[in-house]
Amino acid sequence: MKKNIIASLSDQEDREPPGSSSGEVRPNPSDDESRLFDAYSRAVVQAAETVGASVVRIEVTKQRQTRRGPREGGGSGSGFVISPDGLVLTNSHVVHGAESIGVVLPDGRRPDAVLVGEDPESDLAVLRVYAPNVTPVKFADSARLRVGQLAIAIGSPYGFEATVTAGVVSALGRSLRSQTGRLMDDIIQTDAALNPGNSGGPLVNSKGEVIGVNTAMILPAQGICFAIAGNTAQFVTGWLVKEGRVRRSYLGIAGQTAPVHARLRRHYRLTQDRAVLVAGVEPGGPARLAGLREGDLIIAFKGQTVAGIDELLRRLIGAEIGVRSTITLLRQADKLDISITPQELLPSGEPSRN
Repeated sequence: MKKNIIASLSDQEDREPPGSSSGEVRPNPSDDESRLFDAYSRAVVQAAETVGASVVRIEVTKQRQTRRGPREGGGSGSGFVISPDGLVLTNSHVVHGAESIGVVLPDGRRPDAVLVGEDPESDLAVLRVYAPNVTPVKFADSARLRVGQLAIAIGSPYGFEATVTAGVVSALGRSLRSQTGRLMDDIIQTDAALNPGNSGGPLVNSKGEVIGVNTAMILPAQGICFAIAGNTAQFVTGWLVKEGRVRRSYLGIAGQTAPVHARLRRHYRLTQDRAVLVAGVEPGGPARLAGLREGDLIIAFKGQTVAGIDELLRRLIGAEIGVRSTITLLRQADKLDISITPQELLPSGEPSRN
């Protein structure tokens, strides 16, 4: 009986509705879905073809310390050409400390490559390859990104060249720690699959324009990956090409984020509930010369509220080097304004003594 009912329903679906002509074609609901998937596929294919000629594989050799002493090890990552004269952008952690760097172009060429500069604080590095006829990428304005927008990652995970994965922009404005411990801002979160070897490759939109530089994934998780925003990458690249590094200023303190006592907040009408606790002062550094002490609580820099150590570090840009500024702090129950002149932080981590 059940089979007869199912057969009858099937027959009714196959019959033409009353009053319809024999030549009329009824719309198929799956057609719209097919067209949607076709458009998605075309977008991914077009983006991959547009940027694929610019993506390179990077091979490095590094000395690794083992229990049996130093040993030479290898590693790989991705990068992409950003200028017609052979500048290549990648992650700092891909090439940092490398004894040799090799670049493999999409057409198989292996030109000589040199490190132009790197910035471990933002996990970006620029190489130069000496090869003619290279194809640079185009950058999109990453400030105009929207959550849900198509995101396509291209790179060489585990050495498999020109691997394409696709997803969406899952979130914007994330923060992520670099290997130096500094907080990187304006990070893009995506669910486009990334694996070891994708680092330094481009994250692009449907037009094949770079919106980010792939940098990290959370290994135990699925679909949680991160990229440095394209606008940040372009800014840092400019400094690396010009000076080989990004200039930052330095106060000479060991600090940590700490709460501000409610009584002090009420007394001084503070809008923040956290500040920077000075846990240590480096001998001979700007903070020591200015008179800062352990236990001081920094609440403002140049009149702008500082609600934590990361916020203070963000304000210590290159423009502050050698510029006399004012730090506002709480010392026990007193509120003080102290003049300080930040020094330049050199790549080795030591302050400039000029």
